[in-house]
Amino acid sequence: MTIGTFDGVHLGHQKIINQLVGIAKADQLQALVLTFFPHPRMIVQEDTSIKLINTIDEKASLMQNLGVDHLVIKAFTKDFSRLSALEYVRDVLVNKLHIKHIIVGYDHHFGRNRTANINDLKEFGAFYGFKVTEIDAHEVGDVAVSSTKIRLALENGDISKANQFLGYNFMLTGLVVKGRGLGKTIQFPTANLQIEATYKLIPKKGVYLVQSFIDAQLVYGMMNIGTNPTISSSEEVSIEVFLFNFNQSLYGQLLTVQLLDRIRGEIKFPGLQELKLQLESDRQAAFNKIELLNQN
Repeated sequence: MTIGTFDGVHLGHQKIINQLVGIAKADQLQALVLTFFPHPRMIVQEDTSIKLINTIDEKASLMQNLGVDHLVIKAFTKDFSRLSALEYVRDVLVNKLHIKHIIVGYDHHFGRNRTANINDLKEFGAFYGFKVTEIDAHEVGDVAVSSTKIRLALENGDISKANQFLGYNFMLTGLVVKGRGLGKTIQFPTANLQIEATYKLIPKKGVYLVQSFIDAQLVYGMMNIGTNPTISSSEEVSIEVFLFNFNQSLYGQLLTVQLLDRIRGEIKFPGLQELKLQLESDRQAAFNKIELLNQN
């Protein structure tokens, strides 16, 4: 097994999980990931402002694709956070999960106030009869990958950096709901996404190049994240997707959109005609980016 919050299931996490799956297969064991929800920072530091890169469903799908047999989501509570390192290892890892082998990063800490480290875990392993494998830091270029750096990149609208660190395209999944219908009047009909998970990180406002797989077909498009300042005084953020060469109704369906690149920031235009001209320019910029992507 391996243990962690694994927000993003990024390249550093994938290194650990790939090793976990490889060892489990070699030793004829089940590969198990123990993760926590809510995020420990939400409980221990009472930081309700933290937004997560993945929803629980996205994390489960990513883990499954990596070959994990079991994803155990432990409710992270104040009581759980107060368990000593001994209580945690003995009661949760050994008695409940029956571990034989733990694979964790070099900086893994656990127990009340996170006072126990990898060396303590090895001592527990010697006592309870499980092996411990330590994984070193993973680098992308000269920058160590971390969920915090990915969150920061998304908050700054730097999708290409976030995707590079993740090793896959950042995604948003939501229910397609009826919007104002204004897009149709300027020949840019949009699917309005309603994200159910309130803890999901929404990237910086602006227009993005996106792709989606609908009925196994790859469809490109543009997505706007913002308050629609040209037509609305509301501060409520909406997420609207305009799919290229696509005219099916998606109302009431779950749509997953992968973000590929950022086209521009949010702009307030004098009127609808100026907005329409900008959207046509955005579409051309998107087509140019798609061409570059396909060349690479």
